[in-house]
Amino acid sequence: MFTSHRSRTGWMLMALTLALALSACATAVEPPAPGADGGQAGKPPLPERITEFGGEVPMINVYVTDTGTVEKQSIEDYLAGVLAGEMRSDWPMEALKAQAILARTFTLRFMTEKESKYEGADVSTDIEEAQAYDKSGVNERVKQAIEETRGMVLVSQGESGGEFPYAWFHAHSGGKTALAKEGLDYEKDEPPYTQVAQGNESASAPEDARQWTAQFSPESVMKAANLSGEMTGIEIGEKGESGRAITLVINGESVKAPPLRIALGSMEMRSTLLDEVKLEDGTVIMSGKGYGHGVGMSQWGAYGMAESGSGAEDIVMHYFKDVNIVKMW
Repeated sequence: MFTSHRSRTGWMLMALTLALALSACATAVEPPAPGADGGQAGKPPLPERITEFGGEVPMINVYVTDTGTVEKQSIEDYLAGVLAGEMRSDWPMEALKAQAILARTFTLRFMTEKESKYEGADVSTDIEEAQAYDKSGVNERVKQAIEETRGMVLVSQGESGGEFPYAWFHAHSGGKTALAKEGLDYEKDEPPYTQVAQGNESASAPEDARQWTAQFSPESVMKAANLSGEMTGIEIGEKGESGRAITLVINGESVKAPPLRIALGSMEMRSTLLDEVKLEDGTVIMSGKGYGHGVGMSQWGAYGMAESGSGAEDIVMHYFKDVNIVKMW
């Protein structure tokens, strides 16, 4: 999934660590029933695999790539490492808290619908499977953001009641966020909680996140597009509601833009919010705005909104529609 995935980007972030201590020992108990802890309507059940708790906090099995072992952790301890891996700890506290809410939602969605590829694990620190993770980067600000959002998640309304949505985020929207089908080439029906929203990015964002230009050899673009022969032309094709390219037209053939971006390298072709694509003097030149797929929360937007005085819940609710924030424990 993620995607977001530090939005997994090189220009962002160091990160931070120490474990968030929980006083109670883990004991086997039944998970809270749907609608417990305040009885919010449509509150989803916890994933069936969660049957053990440290106090009220779920315990999960985390495969740690650095050690190659499965560790039992409280979900809040695990999320401290995720937050440290996904966002710099010196960012505004309300931005950190917004990221924590999404990270917690992502984890519960993952555990509800997927199995980790690592035997015996509920989730892992493998960024290709789940979220970024940096236990060494956890500090007091990270722990504060986790503690002040303890148990808080996004909930959307599914066909059978409340469900954990895909908690997508990215580095910089380029000014406007995207629907999943245009930003991610999402193949199912557009989720009811995604929307095109103003990015609200901070002016502190680096220039190469706001605006970028990249050059590629025609051969590399043809290979990434799974096309053969010599490139004779390339241009922007269909655009989505946010203005992102859904397709590029190469030699008269339509090619989906989001998977092409991944194939070319998401740190080179930084977004599909393209201003120009051209073949010039034997080189493919692309220019565009933003950094990442553009779906869900913009991290630099969270920074900007926090700078302007918005709280974590308001930040998250700006980027998703028809959702509630509930406290699961």
